[in-house]
Amino acid sequence: MSANQILTVAQMQAAEQALIDAGTSVDALMQTAGKGAAQWVLRVAGGRPVTVLCGPGNNGGDGYVIAEVLRKRGLEVCVVAPIAPKTDAAKNARREYKGISLSSGKDAKGQVLVDCLFGSGLARPLSGEHILLLRDLAARHPIRIAVDLPSGVESDSGALLNERLPDYRLTIALGAWKFAHYRLPARTRMGDLKLVPIGVDAIDGAAQLIGKPRLRAPAFDAHKYTRGLCAVVGGAMPGASLLASQSAMRAGAGYVKLLAHHAPAHVPAGLVTSEQPLDEAIADKRIASILVGPGLGRERESEDRLHGVLAAGKPTVLDADALMLLKPDMLQEGTAYLATPHDGELEALSRAFAVVAPDRQQRALALAKASGMVVLAKGPDTMIAAPDGRLAIAPPAPSWLSVAGTGDVLAGIAASRMATGRDPFEAACEAVWLHGEAARQCGAAFTADDLALAVSGAIAAAE
Repeated sequence: MSANQILTVAQMQAAEQALIDAGTSVDALMQTAGKGAAQWVLRVAGGRPVTVLCGPGNNGGDGYVIAEVLRKRGLEVCVVAPIAPKTDAAKNARREYKGISLSSGKDAKGQVLVDCLFGSGLARPLSGEHILLLRDLAARHPIRIAVDLPSGVESDSGALLNERLPDYRLTIALGAWKFAHYRLPARTRMGDLKLVPIGVDAIDGAAQLIGKPRLRAPAFDAHKYTRGLCAVVGGAMPGASLLASQSAMRAGAGYVKLLAHHAPAHVPAGLVTSEQPLDEAIADKRIASILVGPGLGRERESEDRLHGVLAAGKPTVLDADALMLLKPDMLQEGTAYLATPHDGELEALSRAFAVVAPDRQQRALALAKASGMVVLAKGPDTMIAAPDGRLAIAPPAPSWLSVAGTGDVLAGIAASRMATGRDPFEAACEAVWLHGEAARQCGAAFTADDLALAVSGAIAAAE
């Protein structure tokens, strides 16, 4: 069982069927899910009256189980069911519920709304009757909880199928995380996220939620070269490469060297800077990883520097300007590459590699396969795609990261993790977590410089 897997609707249905084939009944699964969700509802409700909105399917059945648990615990609870149960398990759960049930929401007077109208299988907009009912109940209940997913959300894409959907204080995922829990725009409606396990096994090929890495202090006999030499290639704008270098210095590499195009005016005392010709500098066999792109520029000379870096065939992180200059024939077969594009750079790379895909997730996966690079598609819903089809999605990070320079810090962390020996996919996952943790430690309204300095604290939090 994997608590970090993210499943499609089809994968979740297959996982539940596997449990049923192994001898667990649908009714038993519903009891497990509903009773687990009820414990979170009890915590949030704090004794307040609760309205449970139940639909006709098994998500509605979960709602009946929740309502009965709350009733037995002494809460004032009312079920609103605009449609009678249609599945056998939901009908059984309805019979077990001994409390008040209404077909209309006009007389519901709870303070907490539990939305069990439709779950993760929804693929079309709510009907006019149902969306009006949901909006009305949401407006009259100050505390709102969604079970599995908010009604009106498409599970696999995170799309909002109706306009003016309510937002929720808490969303309780059942069995496994779904993509909509972490993808925009649905994630903005979810509130806090909690997972109720129901015994689902780990699914081969399932996407993963990026979790806290397990980092260790260097070995007793470690030295700067065994810990990894990370080279950061400077360019026309030195500030970005300095930011990346500062974060790389704090993210695990034993030695960070800035291969400067022109010597910056102010360099941290611990950062080694070299102005020797780039081809000579990157020939150093001790270099374990290279970062190119931050502050590189987009002139012909910048493109030449990128050519030189990629021709060296060393593990490389490509960021910023390098992504806009990159052409497919520059990459060396068999070399480990990590690309860190934001959405605009992702679109540019997709054009360069002739990738056509319907959405951001599929674009990242297709680009990774076409290019052979691991693709870290950064943004408010960061995701990491590998050429072999692996996919990881980041949990929410502080929105204070939306400031200039934080992408340079992320690239520096990733390059440093690669220098320690991580493969590009593992390095990307670790970098995303450390980046988010550094932001959490910074608090509010920080700068990219603050973020780079906080990476050491993020490393400590992962030990």
